[in-house]
Formats: sequence, structure tokens, C-alpha cells
Amino acid sequence: MSTRATGAILSALFAGLGQLYNRQWLKGIIFLIIGIGSIYVFIFELFDFVKGLITLGDQPGGFVKVGKMTRLVEGDHSIFMMVKGLAAAFASLLLFSFYLLGIRDAYTVGKAREQGKQPHNFAQSLRSAGHNHFAYIVLLLPFISIMLLTVLPLIFSVLIAFTDYADPILPPAHLLNWVAFDNFIDMFKMSVWGNTFTGILKWTIIWAIIATITTYVGGILVASLIHQKGLRFKKFWRTALIVPFAIPNMVSLLVMRNMFNNQFGPVNAYLRFFGIEGLPWLTDPFWAKVTVVLVNMWIGIPITMILAFGVLTTIPRDLYEAADADGASSMQKFRHITIPFVLFATAPILIMQFAGNINNFNVIYLLTNGEPVNINYQFAGHTDLLVTWLYKLALNQSQFSFASVIGILIFVIVASISIWSYTRTRSYKEEDMIV
Repeated sequence: MSTRATGAILSALFAGLGQLYNRQWLKGIIFLIIGIGSIYVFIFELFDFVKGLITLGDQPGGFVKVGKMTRLVEGDHSIFMMVKGLAAAFASLLLFSFYLLGIRDAYTVGKAREQGKQPHNFAQSLRSAGHNHFAYIVLLLPFISIMLLTVLPLIFSVLIAFTDYADPILPPAHLLNWVAFDNFIDMFKMSVWGNTFTGILKWTIIWAIIATITTYVGGILVASLIHQKGLRFKKFWRTALIVPFAIPNMVSLLVMRNMFNNQFGPVNAYLRFFGIEGLPWLTDPFWAKVTVVLVNMWIGIPITMILAFGVLTTIPRDLYEAADADGASSMQKFRHITIPFVLFATAPILIMQFAGNINNFNVIYLLTNGEPVNINYQFAGHTDLLVTWLYKLALNQSQFSFASVIGILIFVIVASISIWSYTRTRSYKEEDMIV
């Protein structure tokens, strides 16, 4: 058997043996100590937490009558056990990674010995690791932080979709159970949930398309008008039209909510002043949807306008001069010169805006709160998006499992549409050809 294979097998049998076989005594002892410590930590500290992640508890909490007295018994809390179990699983994965690192190290050193090279001592190994793997060492702490603060909470929210965590089954009075894909099946099989999801999904897609097109085209059109040669007071127009972008969205939306109020809002007051009956901006399903689109244009057009300004300055003036010589109209120049150049540069941003509008929580929740109420929907209104419905299910109705299902479906929809759209843009294809 070769030296490299022997060292790898010994390290696989127990951490540190392969290093000792390769005559790296100090490194082998350190790997051996860490290996023993890892086994101890996993058996006596982590194993119960990992087991709890699988079982989600055995004894629910509650009041138990002992003789003539009633005592509060602190039982298992399924949510806490899931969180601790995920952390323990991540810690176990780190320990296992160290175990695999020891096997790889023993194999690499054994291979060097076969080639007649002298194994490094401990100090030389440290210097070599710092020189060859400096980036990985520096990124280790950020990687662990991202895993603990971002990835594990994300996995936790996904796992909730596969449990029965919904009112009235709430810990610690009740223990959770794994239900596999039952929640996904109920979301589409049960009419009360299926009709709500289908209706809100349709409106979410329609809203995302309309909101994206109106703000994108409107922003480019406004930027093109201001960018026109001969327009006076350009700085004034740029500053005035950027003001909505400078105001925090929350303030703008709350002000707009009062402005479009049916009874005392200024918008209806102006309409009545001119002899026009006020409109039910926020109480009628159709007009509520029109209102959120209009307000979103007020907030979103300045953003696209700012992006378009930068692109318009890069378009060669020769193209416009040639178009003028050929007798092209302003609309033809806008359609055949301005739009293609701006679209090429901002296509990825356009896709990001579409994905952002699917999850545009602020505009819907702060302006209409998803209302007016739809009696055919389950805990949702006519203007609710999937993301606002998710919020209501989780925070207001304690339907955490169904909210998690919706979150997963939103991710699948947004990721699929975004990837499909981006791979078909001209900028992506030309970049792929360059590579």
C-alpha cells in the first residue's frame, strides 16, 4: 500500500494517526487532541440537540395537577429544539469538515513523501497554510457568521413549512410534528387556500408587470425629455423630479394614504371642487389597485430616471444627428435609439425591479393594508400580494407553516422568472460571448 493511502486510511480511522505516521509529531498530537475533543463534544453536547431536531420534543409543557395543587411543568419547546438542533448540526458539520481536512492533509503529505520530499514541521506547516490558504483563513470567520446569522435562519424558515406549526398547535403547550409535504398539498388541494393563493398570485404577477413597466418606461421618458437639447432649466427639472426619491417611502406612502382618503382626502376634495364626484380610491377593489399603481409610479419613476440619466450621456450624439438628417421623428428616435441603448445597459436592473415589485411590501401594506377585504379569500384582501399575505398569516393569524410555504413558493417564482429573464437579455448573451 502506498504511503499516501496508508496515511489517509489511518486518519480516517482516527484523527491525527495519519500525521503521526508521516512523522509530523506535533501536528499529529494536535489533530489527535482535537479529534478526541470533537467526539466528546458530539456525544455529550451536540447529539441530544440533533436528536431534538428530529423528534421536536417528547413532553409538552403545561399545568399538571399534583394532589390538590396545580403545577406548571416546563416541557419541550419544539421551536427552541429546532433552533438548537440546527446550530448543533452546523457545529457537527464543522467538526466533520475538520476530520476530512485531516484525511486530506495526511494524503497530501504522504504523496510528497513518495516523491522524496521531507515533510514540513509544525512551524513550516503554519507558514505554508498562511501563504497558500490565506484567503480561506481570513474568510473563515465571515463564513461562520453568514452561516449562523443568514443561512441557518433561512433553513429554519424553510423547515417550518414541513411542520404543523399553526394555530392552535403552538409550543410549548403543544409539540410540533413533521408533516412532510402536507402543507404544500393543502395549499393547492383545499379550496379555501387554493382559491386565495391563485387569486393573489394572479394579482401579484399583474401588479409586478404593470408596476415595472410604468416606472421603467416613465423614468426613461422623463429622463429623455429633460436630456433633450435646448430644454431650459435642466438642473431645476432634475432636482424637482428627484424629490420623491429623497423622501422616505414610509412618509410618502402614509401621506398618499391620507390624500386618497375617500371622505376627507385632498384628491377627492379637488375633484368635488370641479364638480366631479369623488372616487372610492381605497375602498373599491378596482380603484384601490389603480391607486397603488399610481403611487408606485410617483415613487419609482425617479429611481429609473436617475439610472437613465447616466446611460443617456453615453449615447453618441452622431446617432441622433443622423436620425435628424433622415427625417426621423422624436418618437422614432426614442424608440430606435434611446430605448435599445438604455435597455441594454439596464436590463439586469429591470429584472431586479420586477423581482422587487413582486415583494413590494411597503407600497401595498402602508397604502392599503391589502384592503378592501375579499370575502372569498382566507385572511387576505383584494390588493394583497403574496408577501403581504405571508405577513398577515404569520404575524396576525399565527399560521406559520402556511406562511413558510408561501415564502418558499415566492422564492421559486422570483428565482425562476429572474434567471429565465436574465439569461435572455442581450447584455447577458454578449457577455457570455466575450467570455
